[in-house]
Amino acid sequence: MLTGEPECGQDATRFEVKARADGWETSSHIHVFDHNALVEKLRTRSQAIQILAGFWSALQVIVYGGMTGYFRHAWRFGLFFIFPFLMMILGFSISATIAVIPIGMDLPAFHLLWSVALASSFFVFAFLPVAERFYTLHLFADWRMVVALARMSDPIFHQWLDSCAAAAQAAFSEAADEYVISSHSMGSSVAAHVIGMVLDRHPEIFVGKRVLFAILGSAVLQCALLRPAQRLRSRIGIIARCESINWLDVQCLTDAIHFYKVPVVAVCGHRDARPATMIFIRVKQMLNGEHYRKIKKDFLRVHRQYVLGPDVQAPFDFTLLTAGPRSGMIFAEGGYGKMPGS
Repeated sequence: MLTGEPECGQDATRFEVKARADGWETSSHIHVFDHNALVEKLRTRSQAIQILAGFWSALQVIVYGGMTGYFRHAWRFGLFFIFPFLMMILGFSISATIAVIPIGMDLPAFHLLWSVALASSFFVFAFLPVAERFYTLHLFADWRMVVALARMSDPIFHQWLDSCAAAAQAAFSEAADEYVISSHSMGSSVAAHVIGMVLDRHPEIFVGKRVLFAILGSAVLQCALLRPAQRLRSRIGIIARCESINWLDVQCLTDAIHFYKVPVVAVCGHRDARPATMIFIRVKQMLNGEHYRKIKKDFLRVHRQYVLGPDVQAPFDFTLLTAGPRSGMIFAEGGYGKMPGS
């Protein structure tokens, strides 16, 4: 397998992948729309501002009905939602306990000078580094992005999605045997917005084309369950009703950070539309025994496995899905147990 030099544009990164083995050869043009650029913009402020903004986003998710929906449809995802905020509250609680030590010991008020300083030092230099091992502030930024993608009132997000839609439209004008649109985790909300925008503007763009819309470990309902997300839910319906699109929802029982066995299209209010085809994979089948034992308790690492390479020949392989010789629909029919020429 050979990978070409990436071309970094304003809206997307493009590169070519050529794969060859006995009996087959394929050339794939990859277009990457990286929403991490938006997350990084949300992380440019001070840590204090990020923490306050994160809790404000959590409150909005609760008020908009998101948390109720999470626990109703996928209780493990509900726990994932509250995890970073409970962890930060724990840090606040320990720091506050340190700060009020003089009061508990009936010491003079001036002793609060050292106790408050000690509490602040503990929080900044001891607690936050530990919290960052669990990507706590990154998750805070993610939840701010969830609210932004649901409300669609931030011009920065709207402009970025609009640019991605224009770049995606240009990519779909290239001749190809198959167009694979893949997204992972919260990127599925971004993909739904972008492809929905493209279809809304150009309803005939996929006519006569073979298109696969694959969401991996999808958290599209992370945004779509919020009440203000009417635009996102509408775009999900547009995608589901497009006859040229085959929608795959790749899921895994041991991944807690997605909506396992939840019918995305129906939950978004489109029960009359064609549902996504659910495909179930097992991380244990993708890794050797030692590797699996090492990561199986790391829920964030397990969640990333969808887009990482397997250790062994497995029924699912992200590289083969996006750059392999066979249609992605072959995977939908039973996995990649055998490749041509093998």
